[in-house]
Amino acid sequence: MNDKLKQFLDNAFTPYGNFPARKDVEQELLANLTEKYNDLKAEGKSDDEAYQLTTESFGDVSEIMEHVAHREQPKQDEEKWDLRKTLIDSVKGPVQDDDNRFRATALMEADLTGTELTGKDFSMSALMGANFSESDLSGSKFKATALKGASFAGSNMTSANFDSSDLTGANLDNANLTEAKFKRCAFKGATFNGATLDRAEFRQSDLTDVSFEGQTLNGTVFDGASLKKTSFKNVTFINVSFHHSEVKKTIFDGATMDKVTFALLKGVKANLDNVVVQ
Repeated sequence: MNDKLKQFLDNAFTPYGNFPARKDVEQELLANLTEKYNDLKAEGKSDDEAYQLTTESFGDVSEIMEHVAHREQPKQDEEKWDLRKTLIDSVKGPVQDDDNRFRATALMEADLTGTELTGKDFSMSALMGANFSESDLSGSKFKATALKGASFAGSNMTSANFDSSDLTGANLDNANLTEAKFKRCAFKGATFNGATLDRAEFRQSDLTDVSFEGQTLNGTVFDGASLKKTSFKNVTFINVSFHHSEVKKTIFDGATMDKVTFALLKGVKANLDNVVVQ
C-alpha cells in the first residue's frame, strides 16, 4: 500500500513539475498518509475503504497547487539544494511585495524567531524543525506544509490557516491561536500549554494524545476530529463544538462546561464523570 500512496502523491504533483521542496514534502505527506491508512486498517476498514478514506483526507490537491509557485530546482548542487540562507536573508531584509517567495520552499530548522510574517503563504513548503517563536504569523497560510517539530511558541497566529499540514511534535505553547483554522492537520505530540484558543477550529484533525489540560476553550471547534486519549482535564468549556468527533476515549475529568456542550457530549456517549455543569 505504501507504493500505492506514493503513486497517489506522485500523480497529484506531476502536473506541477519539480518545484522546490517537492521531494521533502512528498516524504512527509507519505508518512502522514501511511499512518492514517494504518489507523483505519486497525479500526477494521478494508484495504479499499482505508485507501479511499486516506486519500480523501488529503483534500483538494489541485486547489492547493493553484497557490504554489512551481519552478525548476536550482542546480548549484545536483544531489541536494538548500534555499534556507537566501530566504532567511530575504525575511530579515526589506519586505518584498511578492509573497510567492515563501511557497514551496525549503526552510528546515530555520531560525525565524521574532519575524514579521503577517499574511505570508508557506503552502507546500518543507519547514520541519523551523523556529517561528515570538513571530507574527497572523493571517498566514500553511497548506500541505511539512511542520514536524516546528516551534510557534509565543507567536501570534490569529486567523492563520492550516490545511492538510503536518504539525506532529510542534510547539504551540503560549501562542495566540484566536480564530486560527486547522483542517485535516496532524498534531500527535504537539503541545498547547498556555495557548489562546478562542474560536480556533480543529476540523478533521488528528489530536490523538494531545493535552489541553487546565485551559479555557471559548467557541473552539473540534468537528470531525480524532480525539483518542486527548486530555481536557480541568478545562473550562464555553460553547465548544464536537460534531462528528469520536469522544468515547477522550478525557474530560474535572472539566467545567456549559449545559449545551455537556448535552452534546453526553449524546455521543462521552465519559463525563466528575464533570461540573454550569
